[in-house]
Amino acid sequence: MVKGRIHSLETMGLVDGPGIRFVVFMQGCGIRCAFCHNPDTWCKDKGTEYTPEELVNKIKRFKTYFNASGGGVTFSGGEPLLQPEFLLECLKLCKKEGIHTTLDTAGVGLGNYEEILEYVDLILFDVKETDPEKYKNLVRVPIDKSLEFLKVAQSMNKKMWIRHVVVPGYTDNKEDLIRIKKFVDGLNNIEKVELLPYHVLGVNKYEGLNIPYRLEGVPPLDKKWLKELEKEIFN
Repeated sequence: MVKGRIHSLETMGLVDGPGIRFVVFMQGCGIRCAFCHNPDTWCKDKGTEYTPEELVNKIKRFKTYFNASGGGVTFSGGEPLLQPEFLLECLKLCKKEGIHTTLDTAGVGLGNYEEILEYVDLILFDVKETDPEKYKNLVRVPIDKSLEFLKVAQSMNKKMWIRHVVVPGYTDNKEDLIRIKKFVDGLNNIEKVELLPYHVLGVNKYEGLNIPYRLEGVPPLDKKWLKELEKEIFN
């Protein structure tokens, strides 16, 4: 029987897709974003073990809220695509229950994307960077795998929201964001673009895990400034 490892569950999420969401933060991640605020999700062997049935039994208790708000379940992480068999079985069970499914991903997984995406209604796609050199500097892996996933999602014409974290001194100049805009303009079925301001809420986790924090001293991004820049470039 396939089992998965879950870092944590959020039962009334409001920012990870439309409506009220049951957010499943899956354990394990193969990239190392400099700005990651959940380094405790990196290790694939930690977290709590579930069967797909156990997890979906928890999720479906909230169907009343999903139906009233246009919500559903969001599989996030970590990187959910690193547990493809478990993810697929959970998605299938959710669709049998008529639950809207969202996948929050950077696209760096283990394949089988076509079958998985058959059961996904919406993708929240993390665009870390579009320049290959800057991408690798920021997340410590090449951009190729992310683009491979994106190619499959585009070929299936999946609805997508684009998310991009804006980091002072790294991805916050106009040239960077104009390049992101051009990249997004070349994609199909993009419903929304969200620029997310860098914050330091996860820094203490690095200390607890004895992991060096690469953005030590970088201040949180000014939200008002980002909103103005987003309006100028993306609207």
